[in-house]
Amino acid sequence: MKRIMAVYDVDPFYADRFAEFANQKEKTPFTAVAFTSMARLRAFTEQQPVELLLVGDEVEDAELEGVKVGQVIRLSESGAPMEDGTPSVYKYQASDNVLREVMACYQVKAEVMPFTATGIRSTIIGVYSPVGRCGKTSFCLTLGQVLARKSKVLLLSLEEYSAFSKLMGVEYGGSLSDLIYYYRQGEYNRLRLGSVVYGFNGLDYVPPVTFAEDLEAVNGAELAQLFGKIAGEGGYDTIILDLGHFGSGVEALLDLCGVIYVPVKDDCISIAKVEEWKAYLEASRRGYLWERVQKLKLPWQRCAVPAAAYLEQQLWGEMGDYVRELAAGMEGTW
Repeated sequence: MKRIMAVYDVDPFYADRFAEFANQKEKTPFTAVAFTSMARLRAFTEQQPVELLLVGDEVEDAELEGVKVGQVIRLSESGAPMEDGTPSVYKYQASDNVLREVMACYQVKAEVMPFTATGIRSTIIGVYSPVGRCGKTSFCLTLGQVLARKSKVLLLSLEEYSAFSKLMGVEYGGSLSDLIYYYRQGEYNRLRLGSVVYGFNGLDYVPPVTFAEDLEAVNGAELAQLFGKIAGEGGYDTIILDLGHFGSGVEALLDLCGVIYVPVKDDCISIAKVEEWKAYLEASRRGYLWERVQKLKLPWQRCAVPAAAYLEQQLWGEMGDYVRELAAGMEGTW
């Protein structure tokens, strides 16, 4: 059952619009209710528990007396922090960003957040290759967009330098680095995940780590626990792991995957690298992972395109055709 998020602002149109937006977001664990008067808000809280109140910073503290809510977050006109330390978000930004920051500020009580959202574990697809410059990340982004047309998909990338910001045209306020921090502090939950999830063409994704060093400080087993927990919540039908060149510990992540797509190339060095990786899996008693491997020869990007048009070109070019055929052939088997 969703909890109540009340929205009160001196501008009633803002409160109405934001509440309507929040209620359209399926992953928001709140039912948003807009109020145009403090008296009505106060009366409502007498009848029903309100978990969270978003209130304009021009509303005096004295006006909030008698309003029974779990937590208050201020909607700031200026974006400056509140002097009393009350959490605040800048109200004049995209509603997606406001909601994301609200979820980051929200202090979740452990007992109100169930581990499993739907009772159905997400399917995990791994994409990994010991071969460089093989089109792996382009494949992940295209696969995610194609699958997102029919289901809920989350992309998690372990690339050190992903170029996501340039490709998506977005400056990120949160990333996988924050998610790892929350998990290590014992503060991970679905709201924390939502606070760092961005969207592109129907695909949800968490921006990769802010600094490459953040990946060096975490091991595969720890990430496997975090990603396994995300899958266990069942908030997504499919999770795609772009495993980059994570190196030591990548096998713990591959162990989560029902299928492992391995882009390959035809030159002798690339072939030798794949064979060497296979031999390592067998020698380390992980040969069972090879049974999940599907090697892919991806179409090559033949022409240079601007970063802003790259993803669109991939989706509707040779890569998109390749991925749509792959997805159609594998539908229902993941």
